[in-house]
Amino acid sequence: MRCVIARFPFDLTKAGVLESMKGIEPEEVIGESVIIGRRTYPVKQVGQIITRQDRRDFTAGEVLRAMTRLGFTCRGSISRPATATRTLSPLQRASAMLGTPATA
Repeated sequence: MRCVIARFPFDLTKAGVLESMKGIEPEEVIGESVIIGRRTYPVKQVGQIITRQDRRDFTAGEVLRAMTRLGFTCRGSISRPATATRTLSPLQRASAMLGTPATA
């Protein structure tokens, strides 16, 4: 399959990607990911290996589109658990916006 990543054309095949990623240890997945074989790789790591370009030269979306078209399972960013935040009442929010009273 022909695709463009970082303004450069690449002829990618599923077998070629599998061969390129053979023996590569996956980094910690923080954002988007691609499942290749039984391993989950960060999409930027996969893009760097298959294109031999710096990770800053392409977007995660370009690699995700290519991997999806090749038939790999892709996942979006992993949502982190929300931290408990205290919600303020409208009066408390207005008071916070005005600041603390000056001391005499």
